[in-house]
Amino acid sequence: MSNEEHSIQDKISGMKNRPFPAFLTLAVLFLFACEISNPLATPTAIPTATWTPSPTVTASPTSTSTPEYQGRRVIILSIDGLRPEAIELAPMPNLMELMKISAYSLTAQTIYPSATLPSHSSMLTGMCPQKHGVDWNDYIPENGIAQGTDLFDIAHAAGLQTVMYVGKEKLQQVTDAASIDRFVYINDRDKVVMQNLLADFPQDFGVLFIHFATTDDMGHVYGWLSPEQLSVAYRADEAIGELLKALDERGIRDQTLLIITADHGGHEKTHGSSMPEDMTIPWIASGFGIQAGPLTTLIHTMDTAATAAYALGLPTPPEWDGVPVVEAFGLPAETRPQIVCP
Repeated sequence: MSNEEHSIQDKISGMKNRPFPAFLTLAVLFLFACEISNPLATPTAIPTATWTPSPTVTASPTSTSTPEYQGRRVIILSIDGLRPEAIELAPMPNLMELMKISAYSLTAQTIYPSATLPSHSSMLTGMCPQKHGVDWNDYIPENGIAQGTDLFDIAHAAGLQTVMYVGKEKLQQVTDAASIDRFVYINDRDKVVMQNLLADFPQDFGVLFIHFATTDDMGHVYGWLSPEQLSVAYRADEAIGELLKALDERGIRDQTLLIITADHGGHEKTHGSSMPEDMTIPWIASGFGIQAGPLTTLIHTMDTAATAAYALGLPTPPEWDGVPVVEAFGLPAETRPQIVCP
């Protein structure tokens, strides 16, 4: 059993007595009443194209201007294994409400292999796997870290505070430890990760990366879009609500670019393939300067680092494959190759 599988079992043991939301409980009772042999069967996914949040009109920059930020803060929150369909199926009401004032895509693409460590490496280095070199998916310190210059490197070099709160230890292999001012690994549920972050909130962060692991954990045990996985996605959404409340209370929400996304999706009880179920991820950006509404740009996970650097006014390393999603700021969408990574 791998380190990640041990971690999954530890978290499940801590969740056995946690109740499902009421509608999931009724669903399971219905399945038993009908004498269905597999009560954990994956529910039918609702096509992403059928759900479009009603946008709330907000002030946005003109198409000829560059966004001017009131502060120098970016939060990237990655919900490990979150398929876009789960947002409505769970449901995730805080995220659904946030999308009304966000620029978003429910058809963004991760890299192949669609696995946690390679995908997060591309998300935060802005590069394809062939460049950052991370082709393993467990905590293997002797393999070193992702190659090249990443988001934390350029932010730290610019004098910005960099912070990571993660639910999987292996994510410390994404960047050089010297580029991280605070790294916290918490092998527990997403709400516990958030509670620890908020209890010692970094007041002057420039880049804050938050990683929730439990949606992926439950997908491996019970299946993607299973009632059990949807239940923990619902709990992850509650943690998102706590973060938004904390940003409001500190008066920095309007000064912060918040990107909520995922490293990969999944199918049955696995992921890692080039199947659309594994490759398609949500990408949601909110905060000062963001123009609300669905994005037409085909977003790749490498664009997350590039968009964060753009928001912070930092130069993009020439080796990066990602480009800023300038459409999110009300600027004309840039053309790019449809397939970025070989």
